[in-house]
Amino acid sequence: MATRGSVKPSSNFNANEDAEILYKAMKGMGTDEDSILGLLTTCSNGQRQQIKAAYKTLHGKDLVDDLKGELGGTFETLIVGLMTPPIAYDVSELRNAIKGAGTEEKVLIEILASRTAQQVKDIISGYKQEYDDDLEEDITGDTSGHFKRMMVVLLQASRQQGVDEGKVESDAQELFAAGEKKYGTDEDKFITILGNRSAAHLRRVFEAYMKLSGFEIEESIQRETGGSLKDLLLAVVKCARSVPAYFAESLHYAMKGGGTDDSTLIRIMVSRCEVDMLDIRVQYRKMFATSLHYSIQHDTSGDFRKTLLLLCGGDDA
Repeated sequence: MATRGSVKPSSNFNANEDAEILYKAMKGMGTDEDSILGLLTTCSNGQRQQIKAAYKTLHGKDLVDDLKGELGGTFETLIVGLMTPPIAYDVSELRNAIKGAGTEEKVLIEILASRTAQQVKDIISGYKQEYDDDLEEDITGDTSGHFKRMMVVLLQASRQQGVDEGKVESDAQELFAAGEKKYGTDEDKFITILGNRSAAHLRRVFEAYMKLSGFEIEESIQRETGGSLKDLLLAVVKCARSVPAYFAESLHYAMKGGGTDDSTLIRIMVSRCEVDMLDIRVQYRKMFATSLHYSIQHDTSGDFRKTLLLLCGGDDA
């Protein structure tokens, strides 16, 4: 399958040579940040794992520990993210979101609404392996109400496949009856339908819903629900419509307004650069009349900016 990532595997890859380049970049006085970021953004995550293994074999040291010792701030967080295998990265992000001071619902929403069913299953087993804890128990212990129930549905990772023609119209009618049509909202209906149908099926339901109610489903969710449940349902709807558009919008809001939401920026750039960054860039250009490259250029600085621009992989000005 052709990848739509901006970061591709290096064609003339040599793990030992790359390990030596990194070792030299960190040895002696000062650190050669350009060598580090240049090398790590021009090879795939799988190749970075090989470099990490070669580094340990050649120098008896852990590459990630050495990088942490030499770098700092957002640049360090970004580089360490690039050095982490994708599933392990999602696992650690979820763990930090649950175990930090107060639960960061935003991180739970972003990861669980956008990953494939197989990825969610891998994340659950990776979490168990890494922390000997049950991800579902940890999330339900830290959340409540309808938000918690929708989280549990997403963690089952058992969306139906394909489009069920017989259900498109009735799903749209049930959503309409559960929200716009009645006083108060039947959140359970939203959870069941949005949590269990395939993306292709949901896109058809959204069309039918629009014809039936005169509203986009997003408008109804905005009006009928609130708080973190609203954010979660909107994320699920947006991901059903287009995962790249969902991430383009998240990146835009991470850089817009007062100060940059660095952790969201890092998480999306790290986790999507080998998956669909080219599509995210196309959507970003379409939605915000400017390029992702331009936004990064203007809203970040230093080695952090240089690395993000390389992960972005080009300007669509």
